[in-house]
Amino acid sequence: MQTRTKFILAPMYEVTDTVFRRLISELSPPDVFYTEFVNVDGLQSKGRDAVISKLKFTRKEKPIIAQIWGSKPDNFYKTSQELVKMGFAGIDINMGCPDKNVTKAGLCSALINNRELAKEIIDATKRGAGKLPVSVKTRLGYNSVDYSWHEFLLNQGIDTLIVHARTKKQMSKVPADYEAIKEIVKLRNKISPNTKIVGNGDVFSKQQGIELAKKYKLDGIMIGRGIFKDPFVFSDNSPWEKLSKKQRVKIFKRHAKLWKKTYGDSKPVYILNKFCKIYINNFDGAKELRDDLMKASSIDELISKLKQI
Repeated sequence: MQTRTKFILAPMYEVTDTVFRRLISELSPPDVFYTEFVNVDGLQSKGRDAVISKLKFTRKEKPIIAQIWGSKPDNFYKTSQELVKMGFAGIDINMGCPDKNVTKAGLCSALINNRELAKEIIDATKRGAGKLPVSVKTRLGYNSVDYSWHEFLLNQGIDTLIVHARTKKQMSKVPADYEAIKEIVKLRNKISPNTKIVGNGDVFSKQQGIELAKKYKLDGIMIGRGIFKDPFVFSDNSPWEKLSKKQRVKIFKRHAKLWKKTYGDSKPVYILNKFCKIYINNFDGAKELRDDLMKASSIDELISKLKQI
């Protein structure tokens, strides 16, 4: 009998920070949270202070897994040791980001084509992590589906393999191909039966995730962009579509106040302004209000505008 599907909030740059995770924990929490992806080379350098804030979390965001990326195995080792002491529930290695600047440097999804370095990174992370679970988040392949890559990963003794159901080349421009994950599940059953397989891509409700997990025999579902369409996406019965303008604005105001309390004026407000598209929609005048809110040049101005609505 298949166990209950685990639902996970995906790591997203300048989205899944401690503030947004706390807000989601209040609305409808997933089973597991992920940090934004954190560069181990930056963390182990003079630029550490600019990176370390991405690892901040509170007890409301547990269990939480740190996602890391970079180029130097030794920095993965050192960072993993630190993450153990920080109280993370696990460590995930980003081998799926398709950003062209990252892949030009031979990192993240480009590691699909550099398995020697990929193995060194996994081994170093496992050594530093000790008993902490280590997972890898990746894609179906680089330019095309490449099951030899997943076979390679399953032979590394990782605890979980998260598969974004698109190739690097496809970015997010085509529908997620869960049919292609079938073969990865078969490989798992043959090579590493205890490794969990998590699917990621184009999931916009909990019920849809449950159905995908059942159909493709997945252990979990990771949701990323789905959170932009529904902040209650991890709820069994999301109330989002029925919420009034007043209720939606109230949630955004809560987000802004948490942001102010956490960061003060240390982070540019444009990062927070991007969340307008989540909360300010589905009511008359939403576009005009969204345009106005996004003109706020400071967190105080944004909160003031929200109070006046």
